[in-house]
Amino acid sequence: MKLSFGLGRLASGVSFFVLSSFALAIAATSSYHLLHKYPFGAAESSTREYFDYITVDSSARRVYLSHGTEIKVIDADNFSLIGNITGLKQDHGVAIASEFGRGFITDGAQGKVIIFDLKTLKVIGEAKADNDADSVVYDPVSKRVFAMNGDPNSSTVIDAKSGTVVATVKLGGAPEFAVADGRGTVYVNLEDKNEVVAIDSRALTIKSRWPVAPAGRPTALAMDIKRQRLFSAGRNPQLLVVMDADSGKIIQSFPISAGVDAAAYEPETGMIFASTREGMVHVFHEDSPDKFSEVETVKTEFGAKTMGLDTKTHNLFLDTADFGPPATSAAGRPGAAVPGTFRVLVYGR
Repeated sequence: MKLSFGLGRLASGVSFFVLSSFALAIAATSSYHLLHKYPFGAAESSTREYFDYITVDSSARRVYLSHGTEIKVIDADNFSLIGNITGLKQDHGVAIASEFGRGFITDGAQGKVIIFDLKTLKVIGEAKADNDADSVVYDPVSKRVFAMNGDPNSSTVIDAKSGTVVATVKLGGAPEFAVADGRGTVYVNLEDKNEVVAIDSRALTIKSRWPVAPAGRPTALAMDIKRQRLFSAGRNPQLLVVMDADSGKIIQSFPISAGVDAAAYEPETGMIFASTREGMVHVFHEDSPDKFSEVETVKTEFGAKTMGLDTKTHNLFLDTADFGPPATSAAGRPGAAVPGTFRVLVYGR
């Protein structure tokens, strides 16, 4: 028995080493570069150019783009426009509950979660959330949707099957990105408290609170579910930190550029991505559960801070727009996004 256990551990270690070496070999010979650029123009009934979260449903081959007053849905393979979900006021995130054939959109200006049919893209209902409803995630264990309300410092919990509100969880801080670990825990960045909090998705209680120092103002969050590693990226200081999701211990940290707003983890290659307002995607690699390395920094376009990862093709989807002259209060920095210049950028190897 001891011999078998030892051989099992050795085989597992060798497999991880081979996978890591393979991923690093790819990184050494090929860099992420722009594959396609698609302009989409102004959002319906919108007076300004605004865009937020990108959600990639790799299984269904769809990409959901938050675009102010609408959600644009494009094909993940040929990038054509499949449809628009309109009638929104200021949308943010999209969560997919495939087993119920439903999608959920947070509309921060209306304080609602809009429910739509995944096949038809038609709106089929709504649930009351709160002001500044922002990030949203589906937890497959509890079969619940967790909408993060920024200013009210709370999360509205919705039964995915019925679409009814189950409860409101007080978070004690302003939530940003959230991830579900598939084991009954939802992790959330609290930007103003410099913390990650863990929510028990069934009991709807706060299990733990952990500081993200040396990072600060954490926004973007991704997770290696298998190895229980959280990747939390902050804006002040500008760092990506690797955290043990079981203990909250900070394992490693890396400097990144300003204005981070999205992160992603790719299980097949062990790659971690963080996109920033400065037009950079920082790419890291999980060499082992306790050792991470920087792979490359990809130059994109200014404002392309939101990002989605297609785990099938390994492509990255980002979006941005043109920006006007610098505002007087921020000399040297681009001004507001120019209406009608919204576009999607697709990067791959």
